[in-house]
Amino acid sequence: MGILAWLVLGLVSGFIASKLINKTGEGLVMDIVLGIVGAFVGGFIFTHFFGAAGVTGLNIPSLFVAVVGAVVVLLAYHMIVRRRAL
Repeated sequence: MGILAWLVLGLVSGFIASKLINKTGEGLVMDIVLGIVGAFVGGFIFTHFFGAAGVTGLNIPSLFVAVVGAVVVLLAYHMIVRRRAL
């Protein structure tokens, strides 16, 4: 998968995940970063725990895997940021 496809997948999955978690985006750059990291995390989770294919390209199943991973990353991100703020 090319760098442009990773950026598009990261942007879309990060945006969807941030809308699911806190109803507002984290900003364009943070959405892309969380989405790309989420794609890796989602790929790892689906491959190692469920035996399914991870992110295989720019398609709907890969988007689902990336969104699940981005939700996990976003939850962890919010837990870390809240602890620092307290």
